[in-house]
Amino acid sequence: MLAPSSLPSPLPSTAAPSFDVRPVVSSRTVATPLVSFQGVQKTYDGVHLVVRQLDLDIQRGEFLTLLGPSGSGKTTTLMMLAGFESPTSGEILLDGKPITRTPPHKRQFGMVFQNYALFPHLTVGQNVAYPLTVRKVTKDEQARRVAKALAMVRLTGMGERLPSQLSGGQQQRVALARALVFEPQLVLMDEPLGALDKQLREHMQIELKELHRQLGVTFVFVTHDQGEALTMSDRVAVFNDGVIQQLAAVDDMYERPSNRFVAGFIGDSTVVTGTLESGDAMRLPDGRLLAGVNVNGAKIGSAVEACVRPERILVRPGGSGGNTLQARVDGVIYHGDHLRLLCTLGDGRTGASVKLPLADGVPPQAGQTVTLEFPPALTRIYSL
Repeated sequence: MLAPSSLPSPLPSTAAPSFDVRPVVSSRTVATPLVSFQGVQKTYDGVHLVVRQLDLDIQRGEFLTLLGPSGSGKTTTLMMLAGFESPTSGEILLDGKPITRTPPHKRQFGMVFQNYALFPHLTVGQNVAYPLTVRKVTKDEQARRVAKALAMVRLTGMGERLPSQLSGGQQQRVALARALVFEPQLVLMDEPLGALDKQLREHMQIELKELHRQLGVTFVFVTHDQGEALTMSDRVAVFNDGVIQQLAAVDDMYERPSNRFVAGFIGDSTVVTGTLESGDAMRLPDGRLLAGVNVNGAKIGSAVEACVRPERILVRPGGSGGNTLQARVDGVIYHGDHLRLLCTLGDGRTGASVKLPLADGVPPQAGQTVTLEFPPALTRIYSL
């Protein structure tokens, strides 16, 4: 491990991302976290920090998702918590006690991997019982706990089958049962649904969330899928470039992203550029004003972007008014539960995406001109 004096300093401001990297922590916090990362850094080559100065509390019983693009530091963070990687500096605490140098098998955490990691030559029951076997639990107690774990994941009666005789979703349930069978206080999951098809993946998301609700065990889940994170989590930590960009409850994360990266990574947005005219309004290139919420303190005269979720934009058949822009409908896409309008704003360059419920009557048609209203309270303005 590198000595603290040999650690690389944080990247200079000229190499830092253009967005605000200060984490915004939700006010929905609980005292005495189960896990606490304190000043944790990780580098593999002594030069580049994969994880930079991580301070993160994981609350008891919560479903926390670590979300971000490839190389953002989320999986490295999970591996350090599991004990498979060691921090270059900083401490990881469990119940207030350091576990930074505790080997993985002594941390007593359940672990679920993307590839399931089942033993192909062992039956389902034997796979689930494996953590109990290495802990020298009696045979009778093993049988009781295995039966209970298989019932939790709806695999009762399948204990004698081999993994090769199961579907992908069933194998994932076996892996989950194995992680829960020794009643850990923390379950770590590294992209566990990544190998499943879309329909099964969505079904397993609901099952995992319900199982978490029933058990009250702390889940830490890694994914790069934004929809998955929003569906399952109590809180989400969005990583990029080794830094948590925002840590918040899912509704706060979606409705009030703290910077331009989070706004673009979580869900869809229509983005309009301009110059900040006043504390809460920007002037567009065509001279029109658009009001919104100045999220990260952009200064008057600076270049800014306004982001609005597609379902928050209101469509007016014509005319003009406050916080509205003219747009041409280029296409209408049917999604089953809603329609998506693909539009071009009046400048002829900026695209806009609008989500319409099917119950909204006769939708606009391609080629039609419409008025798009951007509600000021839902229009987020970010500095560039």
